[in-house]
Amino acid sequence: MKLLETIRFENGEFTNLQFHQRRMNASRKELFNLDSIDLEKEILGSSGFPPDSRAGVIRMQLDADLQSAKSGIKNPNATYFQIANLKEPNRLFKCRIIYSKQIEKIEFIPYQLSNITSLKIVVDDEIDYSHKYLDRNQLENLFSQKRNCDDILIVKNGLVTDTSFANILFYNGKEWITPTHPLLKGIQQQFLLETEQISTTKIRPSDLKYFKKARLVNAMMRFEDEVDVDLVNIIG
Repeated sequence: MKLLETIRFENGEFTNLQFHQRRMNASRKELFNLDSIDLEKEILGSSGFPPDSRAGVIRMQLDADLQSAKSGIKNPNATYFQIANLKEPNRLFKCRIIYSKQIEKIEFIPYQLSNITSLKIVVDDEIDYSHKYLDRNQLENLFSQKRNCDDILIVKNGLVTDTSFANILFYNGKEWITPTHPLLKGIQQQFLLETEQISTTKIRPSDLKYFKKARLVNAMMRFEDEVDVDLVNIIG
């Protein structure tokens, strides 16, 4: 069983790294009964560079970790990196971490915000995505039902949950609300809840008419990025 973390990396800084650390350690404990690890240390390696030289640390770690791969000798305990040009100014990257009992791969991928303007409601009472699994077959099967929409809005046991790749918020004219039972407790969603910028409630598809708009958030899409969907474009 493999899992995934995707972390926003911009201008040499990781966003909400402590939230990723917490989720990753919770998954490792529940699924593998393993102790916590220091995620930042794992990403930056142990080369001794100061925190303000993150790009340098990552590049040095890349050079060191790939030497055995280039020579045809692979260390199964090593972490292998694929790095884009982290020195490009004002570039947004997705730091993608694949792990199970240990971190297996870290890659930095240039990222652009998704343009999502419509959602197709799909129903699945059996889907389970309580951990951020690398295997997304269940989600991809539901995504194939989106028809002419950009993405899907998943309903489980009569309640609105998430889209195929993001948590969803709804604005009622006064405050932002998110479903009580998401498929996955997302990083940006949890940040907004803990900073009391949003609240939770049970939302049924029939309740959507009471809201003015929806907004998608995840680790890469912040609240302030305003990835909004008009309620008329959420199709039953």
